[in-house]
Amino acid sequence: MRLLYGILNLYELIIFARVILSWVNADPYNPIIRFIHDITEPVLAPIRQLLPTERIGLDLSPLIVILIIQLIKRILI
Repeated sequence: MRLLYGILNLYELIIFARVILSWVNADPYNPIIRFIHDITEPVLAPIRQLLPTERIGLDLSPLIVILIIQLIKRILI
């Protein structure tokens, strides 16, 4: 139970790091940047397809994923 909670916390931090990196001009060839992108994209992509990001011009998929992670953590406690 603690391991899953720790993994969820770590994934939440990685998603937050991706959001911060999207605000700056990060080198896309940096191995750390690629790792963060590769580990978060499989979760963010399906949510991005469901949201109307073209109309509002804002990607809310990281926020949705963080809210889902928070919900899962609340259920675990």
